[in-house]
Amino acid sequence: MQTFQAILILLIFIVSVILMMTRKLPTILALPLLAIAIAAVAGVPFISSVADFTIAQNILEAGTMRMASGMGALFMGAWFGKVMTKSGVTHTIIRKAAELAGDKPMATAFVFLAVCSIIFSASSGIGMVILVGTIIIPIMISTGLSPMVSGLVLLFANAIGVTFHLGTLAVYGDALGLSMDVVTSYSWVSAIPIIIVCAAMLYVFIRKDKTKAKAWAMPSAADQAGVQNVRTIALISPLIPVVLVFAFSLPITPAILIGIVCTIILATPKKCVQVVSGAFIEGLQDASGALALLIGIGMTLQAVLSPQVSQILSPVISAMIPSSPITYVLIFGLLSPLAIYRGPLNMFGLGSGIAALLAASGMNPVAAMLALRMDSNLQAVCDPTNSHNVWVSDFTKTDVNEFTKKTIVWLAISTFAGLILASFLVF
Repeated sequence: MQTFQAILILLIFIVSVILMMTRKLPTILALPLLAIAIAAVAGVPFISSVADFTIAQNILEAGTMRMASGMGALFMGAWFGKVMTKSGVTHTIIRKAAELAGDKPMATAFVFLAVCSIIFSASSGIGMVILVGTIIIPIMISTGLSPMVSGLVLLFANAIGVTFHLGTLAVYGDALGLSMDVVTSYSWVSAIPIIIVCAAMLYVFIRKDKTKAKAWAMPSAADQAGVQNVRTIALISPLIPVVLVFAFSLPITPAILIGIVCTIILATPKKCVQVVSGAFIEGLQDASGALALLIGIGMTLQAVLSPQVSQILSPVISAMIPSSPITYVLIFGLLSPLAIYRGPLNMFGLGSGIAALLAASGMNPVAAMLALRMDSNLQAVCDPTNSHNVWVSDFTKTDVNEFTKKTIVWLAISTFAGLILASFLVF
């Protein structure tokens, strides 16, 4: 009976992946439905006065708040990002970077890669990607970079920044039961390979790029914004909460609140109360999609960790747990493309449930975290279903699948390199 149930649950996983890949069902709906379906197959009652674990109480109700700390961190990051934008810090950083790089394509690309990585480490999400992209992409194209390469700079910066983004790190901690100290202490392992590979990729692509400098069809957003430059000292604002968390082990919420206060003090915008309150509302709007996704992830985690589902799937998952550094690298390296299309190795998709099962079945949770973070680097750049990939494609008038084709081999190299490095630390 358990064998049949295991096969049926795996089929439900596969069908969910296909529905999300073909965009027949959005992820925010697919995950709650997946949680209910696999629990029902495993025999979890919907409601019961005698059962210790039910779908209504333990999956739908408790699952809603399972990722509470991750949800809080994502919202706080979105709020902080809006404060930086409305106070003029983000615009000033980008303007200074453009002045520093001048009209040299290679210098412009690498300066924006570094600067935008810092911005995205403080605040990520589609709203910030659009804001930054509408400013830097026209500037890069006007210096002679092609729309494709200009879009890649933005995607690479987002991927690098996300490896240090506090909201994203909190999700890994919630899912795998790891403290933020542990999660942050391993960030360099996933960051170094992608930084090196992205830099090498940009260098090669720009050297081959024959596009001549040309005017962009739409005005630069920096010119449209009408935002005055803030004083130079305010440009350290994006680093404040990141340094407080990574260097001083401060919890995320107070670190970001301190960052908001410091940004207001250093930038001293007019009507600072309105800036902070307006950023609160706009940040909540920007984070709403991710918050809804985390609710579904929490339900999925509760479902796969239920006694009934764990009993059925643990033998299958245990057989997949790597027992040596070589199998660790090969399994998570060769299967890394499964992180795209919200697949089973995507932490913001079905991967949340897989990660929890791996840890529950005896795998070192740090090893599971590092493996999924390496695979997420590939997903952050190569996944054509990412909202930021779709926006960059539309803005640069480039086929979204071209970004995947040009980068997936490079990011696979980054993933293997990171897994090799991680294997020395966890085995």
